Order: sequence, then C-alpha cells, then structure tokens
Amino acid sequence: MPNRKVILYIAMSLDGFIAAPNDDLSFLSVVQEEGEDYGYNKFICSIDTVIIGRKTYDWVMTQVPEFPHADKVTYVITRSPRPSIETTHFYTGSLPSLVAELKAMDSAKHIFCDGGAEVVNALLKENVIDEFIISIIPTLLGDGTQLFQNGDRLQQSLELVSIKQFTSGLVQIHYCRI
Repeated sequence: MPNRKVILYIAMSLDGFIAAPNDDLSFLSVVQEEGEDYGYNKFICSIDTVIIGRKTYDWVMTQVPEFPHADKVTYVITRSPRPSIETTHFYTGSLPSLVAELKAMDSAKHIFCDGGAEVVNALLKENVIDEFIISIIPTLLGDGTQLFQNGDRLQQSLELVSIKQFTSGLVQIHYCRI
C-alpha cells in the first residue's frame, strides 16, 4: 500500500506572510547564507511530484529561465487549460481527486506542495496535507499574502516533529498531521 505524503515546505515571515505586497519575496534574502540551504536539497530528493498554484508558477517563470522542478512531475493548479510542457501539467480538475490519485500511486517518494496560499488553503480544507515544514524568517511584513487564511474546516491537530534554529535567525518547524 502506497504511503505517499503531501508535504508543505515553505517560508513565511514571523507574522505569517509568504510574500509582501506585489508578490515581493525580497524578505527571504534576510537569511541567505553561503552554503546554507536549510535542508532544501535533502527534502527535494525525497519528492517526485509537485503541486503548485498557477500564480506561483507564473511568478517563478518570470524569475528563472527554466522551471526549477522540471525534473519532477508537476501539476500547476489552474482554471484555464494549457498544454503540458514535458512533465509539467496544467490541471483544471478536482484538487481532492488529484491528490487522492497521486497518493494512490506506487512511489517511495512524496508530493511537494510548493504554494501558493490558495492551493495550500484548498488542501487544508480537504485535510490532505500530511506534513508541514515551515521556515520562519525573522522579519515582520505587516501586509502581503498570508499563508493561512481564515475559514471553516481549517482547524487541525498537529504533532511536532522537530524545531531547528539556524545562525541566520531562521527557525524551521516541522509538524505532521495526527
């Protein structure tokens, strides 16, 4: 029986924003240190599938010449159909159905939820995120895109797996769903 997990791996400000107004991610540079990836490379080796929102995907593609997860099977959650680009698929169907299908696949690797906030909160409403690895950046933004939005059916019990503190001031918390 497959035991694939959906894992949210994301960074946010201390006050809970994943982006400042106008999708500004410059606050992430506060913790950039030579040779420190905060466990990202180890994590990325544990996954073979990515779920990402269309707005996040489009923003990423304005920043880089090639999609960083081109070596993974990726589902871009969108309302507008587009043709696939190699292993990147633009998915317009039911998100819960997609997750159920992906979790049922026989794979030793997991599923990475790479944002954005709309996709994260849609997955939370369905209670299908199995693990949360959240890096807290030591800055307050005051406004922007909140990671967790208010709403019914979001309350979930979690169990602490680990807390890591880094010299940059970044704190990474890892929880799993009970």
